Amino acid sequence: MGWGDLFRFGRQDIAALHKTWFAFFLTFVVWFNMAPLATTIIESSGLTAAHLKLLAVCNVALTSPSRFVIGMLTDRFGPRRTFAGIMVAMSLPCFAFAFSDSYTQMLASRLILSMVGTGFVVGMHMTSLWFKPRDIGFAQGVEAGFGNWGASIAAVLMPVIALNVFGSWRYAAAASGLVMLLYGLYYRTAITDGPAFAACRAPSKSSVIEVSTWRDMIGAILWTIPVTGVLGVVVWRLNGMGFMGAGAATWAYAAIAAVVLFQALRIVRFNYPLLKKGVPDDDKYRFADIGALCLCYGASFGAELGVISMLPQFFENNFSLTPQLAGLMGALFAFMSFFSRSFGGYISERSPSKRGAMLVFLAGIAVSFGLMGLIESNWPVWLAIAVTILCALFVTGACGATYAIVPLVKRRMTGHITGYVGAFGGIGAVMYLTAYTFVNDSQFFHIMGAGALFTFVFCVFFLREPAGAFSQEYQITGSGKAMMEGRPLAGKTWGAREKPSGSAGRAPMV
Repeated sequence: MGWGDLFRFGRQDIAALHKTWFAFFLTFVVWFNMAPLATTIIESSGLTAAHLKLLAVCNVALTSPSRFVIGMLTDRFGPRRTFAGIMVAMSLPCFAFAFSDSYTQMLASRLILSMVGTGFVVGMHMTSLWFKPRDIGFAQGVEAGFGNWGASIAAVLMPVIALNVFGSWRYAAAASGLVMLLYGLYYRTAITDGPAFAACRAPSKSSVIEVSTWRDMIGAILWTIPVTGVLGVVVWRLNGMGFMGAGAATWAYAAIAAVVLFQALRIVRFNYPLLKKGVPDDDKYRFADIGALCLCYGASFGAELGVISMLPQFFENNFSLTPQLAGLMGALFAFMSFFSRSFGGYISERSPSKRGAMLVFLAGIAVSFGLMGLIESNWPVWLAIAVTILCALFVTGACGATYAIVPLVKRRMTGHITGYVGAFGGIGAVMYLTAYTFVNDSQFFHIMGAGALFTFVFCVFFLREPAGAFSQEYQITGSGKAMMEGRPLAGKTWGAREKPSGSAGRAPMV
């Protein structure tokens, strides 16, 4: 599959790809409709740069836990209904932010609106239902690349619409939410969960990931803790900046701890009977691979979210550009997703090793962020732009390389795994942007480079080449296929509580 295939609109899979990337595109326009308007919002609302940094943290705060949950809901209800629901529901906090009359309302609306970033997880799952292993890296790269382009278009158009069309940032933000709302209603009836010829499988009844060994169950618990636990970082920063009292923070910490404990107990409760009976050897997988991919996505997409949130303001402050021109310069990073996401998937498919391609991209992220940390106001603008483009090539390319591996870890649990990996993109963003409230721009870039370097070392030891990485079809064992279809396995019948997860909706028989 190549770029020329994208113009074959008569193919059902290509049509589904275009409809899905545009849905993803709109969610990113809405998600990042604030960053390009930062200086305008400061001038009209009397906020400070510190206020905007905190809003940026809130803008990604709930992305991690909600991506985790949405991945499971996608397995259960199918990506079509889930994606449509996200677009319709998230238009409401967008409207609330646009017409808020206090900073507290801004914080609350951006906090809720951070869940619009879950559209990525659903889009990845939908694409995996329509394309086979030999094409999945390129297809998901195209879907994510065009989708992430929404942040770039927002950076370019939002200042123009706000300053030259409406004369108000509020109406510009509200307009983006309205377009997403209308498309969400259309998407509900315009697509199916996989091709029409696919056999219909019963949706997953579990919202807990299934593991293969006792050791992996401990690993699943440890990797689940940050999904909700990262909210503790947000509470700590809100309390430290005086926007949350000590009493409220204590209750928030207690609630977060309770949710983390509840999630851990559910993992044990679901997997204990399965592990006690024994998992068939041909159906086992390594949870360490999921953990490694989680870090990869935190180091790539988490860094991308962090950079997109501050890059327009960075160019405006360092090179004395107008908001419109700074937005255009800042859009370069997100614009590269249009090309390099699919490029990352393409390289992953064409290289001798998907793992090797992932390591190359991680090394490139570490080096290029080191170069970005050297940018100063006395640099020529063209040189700063060149370094930004180089960094974006590796960062967004790594996102594509990551999701070229995700569907190959365990086919029947694609939604769950996508949710885990996608959640760590948000976790990375929260951690990076929280650190940003303490450091300057140069230090911020170096921190993200250090994160990529750590991930590189981790993957050298723990990430393995997926089985069937270059096969024509997905690798599904006899045991796995039986469980996907809900059939008894080796004389055993899966109970309601023990039934493993399966792919939602209408998935290809591969």
